[in-house]
Amino acid sequence: MGKRKKPIQFNDKRLFYTIQEVADHFAVNVSLLRFWEKEFDTIRPRKTPGGTRQYTREDIQQVEVVYHLVKEKGMTLEGARQTLKTKKDDQTRRVEAVARLNEIKKELLLLEEEFDQLHERQKYSSAKTEE
Repeated sequence: MGKRKKPIQFNDKRLFYTIQEVADHFAVNVSLLRFWEKEFDTIRPRKTPGGTRQYTREDIQQVEVVYHLVKEKGMTLEGARQTLKTKKDDQTRRVEAVARLNEIKKELLLLEEEFDQLHERQKYSSAKTEE
């Protein structure tokens, strides 16, 4: 059985994420991320003096574009490189749109949950007043 994805919970206070967090987010090995750094110029996480990689949200978005092309669409590395050269803006916009839609979906699900709770409270309170 393969690894399960552990989505990164982005927040405004955190600037950097570890390579392990990014690997867990995409359910890939850390070594694959290091390999992609060598293969794709767009993936360039910051490195500390000790050599520890620090990924920003932008770095993670670049990994997401490569992940989408290679893992989800099944492209070869060369095919992904060519696509990024010729259609980088399209791919980046597509990945960003999917990420925004997922955020909107989360918000809508939270609103639905709050609405359901409010509805239940209202039913309960109206049942009490009828008694």
